[in-house]
Amino acid sequence: MDGCAQLCKCFLILFNILFALVGFGLVALGMWLRFGAETRGFFDIDLNTTQFNIGVMVLVITGVLMLLVAIIGDCGACNHSKGALGVFSGLLFVLIIIEIAAGVMAFMWSGRVSEELVKFYTTIYAQYLNTRDSSQAVTLKLFHNAFDCCGVGGPIEMFVRDTCPEASFIKQLTYSSCPGVIKDVFESHAPMVLGGFLGTAGIMTLALVCSFVLRRHVSLSHASPPAYVLLTSSPSVLLPPPAAQQI
Repeated sequence: MDGCAQLCKCFLILFNILFALVGFGLVALGMWLRFGAETRGFFDIDLNTTQFNIGVMVLVITGVLMLLVAIIGDCGACNHSKGALGVFSGLLFVLIIIEIAAGVMAFMWSGRVSEELVKFYTTIYAQYLNTRDSSQAVTLKLFHNAFDCCGVGGPIEMFVRDTCPEASFIKQLTYSSCPGVIKDVFESHAPMVLGGFLGTAGIMTLALVCSFVLRRHVSLSHASPPAYVLLTSSPSVLLPPPAAQQI
């Protein structure tokens, strides 16, 4: 293998190892969200919506697909399998399209996503005031710790103070209302999220190019003739003796 093909092979192996780790992490996160003792209550909350179910399913399916792509890619790179590299290239191309589309949609629909999340939070907040259910308390705590906020009243919150982040009295006076914080976070971080999706798609595109280079090298190596020639014994030719030739 020449230097370019060897470099592409090393990059593909490293890329697929990291890709498999990310895929495994997504599957583990989805399973934890669905079956974890702290998060299982999410699915017992009556919101007349299936956002969490769909989100968890997307996490698990995406993680499994990434694991599958990584395994096929490593097999193709290590074994110089043209078929495995072809399947890897096709699946990776589909993932790149999905990655770019997801980034653009997240950027364009950031306002709608924030509104839906605010609606979800206020619904949990209202239900918790009536029921004081433990699963709803866990959900509120996750929101409060993730966005560093406290209820709908912020520093003057009185009804769900037990679910707000633990801090000193002075720190608690600086907490903001969660609905406003959620909107601000999504609006301010939308370009960063888009950049993350596009950056990931760029790395995947580089891996796709490397797979094409390695697959072409494998095809050329199979099509080229061997560098050595096997010598076979040829039948000897019997020549008449010189005396007979003179006669």
